[in-house]
Amino acid sequence: MLPKQLQKFFGELGLISSFAFRFFKEGFTPRYEFSEMLRQAYFVGYKSLPLVALTAFIMGLVITIQSRPTLVEFGAEDWLPKMVSVSLVREIAPVITALICAGKVGSGMSAELGSMKVTEQIDAMDVSGTNPFKYLVVTRVFATTLMVPLLVILADAISLYGGYLGCNIRGVVSWQLYWNQVYETLTFGDVLPSIIKTFFFGYAIGIIGCFKGYYTDKGTEGVGRAANAAVVLSSVMVFIIDLIAVQIIDLLNLT
Repeated sequence: MLPKQLQKFFGELGLISSFAFRFFKEGFTPRYEFSEMLRQAYFVGYKSLPLVALTAFIMGLVITIQSRPTLVEFGAEDWLPKMVSVSLVREIAPVITALICAGKVGSGMSAELGSMKVTEQIDAMDVSGTNPFKYLVVTRVFATTLMVPLLVILADAISLYGGYLGCNIRGVVSWQLYWNQVYETLTFGDVLPSIIKTFFFGYAIGIIGCFKGYYTDKGTEGVGRAANAAVVLSSVMVFIIDLIAVQIIDLLNLT
């Protein structure tokens, strides 16, 4: 017999897998809820943009300032824009943006659906003939899957601008020279994989947040636990997906 914790883990893993499979089944069959998906995309993308932009700007600024002393010791200060741009675009900006969305969007979706579950609004939608899964879950997962990559692209640009300001705090780097070095360093193989993996980040955040809320129980106390569990699990999944993506990219580069 497996311990109870392992039984619970594998049971929940099976439920999430079934939930994810149901998304593909329901998401690509009519009727499509485009208006609701656009509304959710507004909340996921536009409402998260100020926090993402502020974090990206500070992130680019701080990483540049912290990296300068080490490069100065080796006489490689001229490499600062190149090093910062690669580290931000490849890993730091996508992962940090996904974690912000996991905390803000994932918890919000879980709490919203959890509240609807415990107040029996989801059951009422089912009784009235509306498909609650298609209206509530599919639209939110599509919104996160599409909006997280857009937020990451904006975060890349803003963080690189923060890096430009960081380069000019203790030195002088012209606008044209900075961006020339950035464009010379970044390749198609740096940008494209970092954007592709963010679709998986967004999908994981949406699925986990909706799953935790959709199957909330034990009243209002369960809503709080579901929101907390959604943040933790989606954050862990972001790191796991990133690890898998790095391994795949490394294998493709070797071949």
